[in-house]
Amino acid sequence: MSLRMPAPKEVQPKSFKFNKANLDKINFIISKYPSDRQASALLPLLDLAQRQNNNWLPLEAMNEVAKILSIPMIKVLEVATFYSMFNLAPVGKYLVQICGTTPCWLRGSDKITEACKKKLGINYGETTQDNQFTLMEVECLGACSNAPMVQINDTYYEDLTEKSMTGILNDLAKGKKPRKGPQSGRKGSEPQIIKEA
Repeated sequence: MSLRMPAPKEVQPKSFKFNKANLDKINFIISKYPSDRQASALLPLLDLAQRQNNNWLPLEAMNEVAKILSIPMIKVLEVATFYSMFNLAPVGKYLVQICGTTPCWLRGSDKITEACKKKLGINYGETTQDNQFTLMEVECLGACSNAPMVQINDTYYEDLTEKSMTGILNDLAKGKKPRKGPQSGRKGSEPQIIKEA
């Protein structure tokens, strides 16, 4: 099942309504825009819908956003299918997004990918049978100086090795919270000290 195309009909929920907390957030978000520019709130409303619905956007959620913003459903679908941050099909509890852009690839993202595939037993676009992990490749996550890196849900893990990546997956599988950010011990993206042989 592709995360970039709407899920099949049998997976789609029959209805979607925002909960009270999100409706309050929606009113606040929309109030930031002039009355003739409220469609500009589309991205944050889609994000709220996705977060409320276990990290994926069903068609009914997109319909609800279209109604709230008084825009055609096709406009909502155009945006949701364009941005890779929106999942149009169910994903696992942990969405593992591996950066495959040139800086990460040059620093070993292919090895990180292989470590993930080996540990999880899945390929890109697949979810583990226990619905814990979904694996996907993405383009530039904006932490090139800390390559290779992955984003798992909303958290970045950087300066990865096969061992550190496997450790992160093991911790998540056990319900532990792995240390976020650089796994090499450096702070942020400060220069990395390379020891000469």
